[in-house]
Amino acid sequence: MNTGLFALWQFWALLSAAFAALTAVFAKVGVTDIGSDFATFVRTIVVIFALSGILTVAQAWQSPMSVPGRSWLFLILSGLGKGASWICYFRALKLGDAARVAPIDKLSVVLVAIFGVLFLGERLTPLNWLGVTMIASGTILVAWRI
Repeated sequence: MNTGLFALWQFWALLSAAFAALTAVFAKVGVTDIGSDFATFVRTIVVIFALSGILTVAQAWQSPMSVPGRSWLFLILSGLGKGASWICYFRALKLGDAARVAPIDKLSVVLVAIFGVLFLGERLTPLNWLGVTMIASGTILVAWRI
């Protein structure tokens, strides 16, 4: 599985974007008649079961004792951040159009670029910064209702 397209991070990133787009559409319809927090709970349960199945089929389960303490800390923080993001996302979908909510949610791309530079020591070229600026500008244009 580590050959061809499957070995390219770009392939997986594009699949992620496609699934994220479908997620926004499905979530918008799914949250219509129920509370946004309950919808987030249902989605979380589905993710847990799906990943449990994937880990089982791939025989990729690991002993919790094999995970370093630092990894536990940052994975827990990441999980809390994702949970907060999902709660806010579903509330936004409950109140707004998916075509406007999802692009604003994707401002995370801009924030990751900034946080990556500030906290992880990553470097972006002027062309990369132009792309980040264009993403931010495009998000504003999509979200702006005239």
